[in-house]
Amino acid sequence: MAKYIARRILMMIPVMLGVSFIVFAIMEFTPGDPAIMILGEGAKPEEYEALREKMGLNDPFVLRYLRYIGEALRGNFGNSYRTRIPVTKEIITRLPNTIQLAVVSTIIAVSLGLPVGVLSAAKQYSVADSTVLGATLLLTSMPGFWFAMMLILVFSVKLRLLPSLFSGAWRDFILPAIATSASTLASTARMTRSTMLEVIRQDYIRTARAKGAKEGRVVFGHALRNALLPVVTIIGTNFSNALGGAIVIEQVFAIPGLGQLMINSIRAKDVPMTTASVLFAALIASVMNLLVDIVYAYIDPRLKSRFGAPKAKKVSA
Repeated sequence: MAKYIARRILMMIPVMLGVSFIVFAIMEFTPGDPAIMILGEGAKPEEYEALREKMGLNDPFVLRYLRYIGEALRGNFGNSYRTRIPVTKEIITRLPNTIQLAVVSTIIAVSLGLPVGVLSAAKQYSVADSTVLGATLLLTSMPGFWFAMMLILVFSVKLRLLPSLFSGAWRDFILPAIATSASTLASTARMTRSTMLEVIRQDYIRTARAKGAKEGRVVFGHALRNALLPVVTIIGTNFSNALGGAIVIEQVFAIPGLGQLMINSIRAKDVPMTTASVLFAALIASVMNLLVDIVYAYIDPRLKSRFGAPKAKKVSA
């Protein structure tokens, strides 16, 4: 297991380098001048040129990229062009809001999606199954921003129960978490139903029922565990997406998180902030993929050989 984790961590290095190069290149070749953004449009041409020279913006692209990577390896991602605040400090300041939103939305999605998916599979072709399929299809089809605005219209404007804008209180996360969890809940429920239907038709499930095992024991003790692998992938992917920045939801509810930071940085062509934000999101996705693979091994012991677990020795007669 330790060797497998070490290999996966080493594999993250070329991934992060590739992401950084692509983002740096995109920000380089998009229209806009960081010097104008920093000094404003009222400065003199020689002031713009002096700032470009000071910041190294006149150097070749490859040289500036290598300089950025060299500083990043030392933990220095530069200062934001917009705020002049160190990029790392700005990300750390906004990270707790995004973490809370991702954790709460994932808890909502998993706590509702798993049992709903199991119920739908256990009651296939029933009214409950049809209701679950219809509800999940609706949640999957709804655009996130539209669902978020409907929640604001109902619970903030009409009923006046929950705030529509973020102020830091725990109540401010309820509507954003529900909006963020909608698609994850739907995909979790549908994937759970699909995998459960495959598992409960297996021979060992029939054997367990033939031995007189209770239906609850068969469903939750035998079938659900073997049906969890694709579901864990869905949950891990959606959690990493939310942790990387629920961009639309943070914009709608004015949450000062990573998603909003990324959008504002791209609009302002804030190269250091944009590159660091995307790198952070890519790192989160890589780490979550690794964690999902590790969870696989604990859910299904047959997969432990994938991690280099020692094989059982043959005993000679």
